Amino acid sequence: MEHLGKSLEAHFKNQNYKFSLKTVCLIGKQMIKRIEYIHSKGYIHRDIKPDNFLMGIKENNKIIYVIDLGLAKRYKAKNGFHIPYRDGKNLTGTIRYASCNTHLGIEQSRRDDLESIIYCLVYFLKKKLPWMGIKCKNDKERFKKIKEIKLNCKLDEICNNIPKEFGVMIQYARDLRFDEKPDYHVFDKLFLKIAKDYDFSYDDEFDWLNE
Repeated sequence: MEHLGKSLEAHFKNQNYKFSLKTVCLIGKQMIKRIEYIHSKGYIHRDIKPDNFLMGIKENNKIIYVIDLGLAKRYKAKNGFHIPYRDGKNLTGTIRYASCNTHLGIEQSRRDDLESIIYCLVYFLKKKLPWMGIKCKNDKERFKKIKEIKLNCKLDEICNNIPKEFGVMIQYARDLRFDEKPDYHVFDKLFLKIAKDYDFSYDDEFDWLNE
């Protein structure tokens, strides 16, 4: 840990909870790449959140690193086959960024990591998600309410006032079959389209580098 810098959450707080669209896209591209690498090794992370992505330091200060694999799990068994579909599972991970299928008790797979990443990006763009800040009597009631909101919230509401491509990314992740290998290039193409539409380049110049 001493070889890494601040988390994305810490940088977001230091920037008064405001990231530019360019910085969010820079973050998104690297988050997808890191998770793609973990997936290529047969594992899913299962606890995607801004606190678990840290910036490097010194010459690596423009590289995002993923940490905390304590909840990671093999999605590919030793025999090379995908783990079987199961339901009735308890929620694993951070509820704010958990996928819809995770809320439904479905065994997590690669698609769930991706859906959680896009929720992080929407959070960076809008400061909050529709299911944040809910006041409830206890955690059980809060978890139930978050589930209800997330499952019933339309993508137009989640992604209003931000580029529509983020909604496309969420929908893509949700549409993946349980054992389907994601086409990670889909996200690259959408990030490139955003950059073209909003006239910026991917030069790894994050907002906080000017602090």
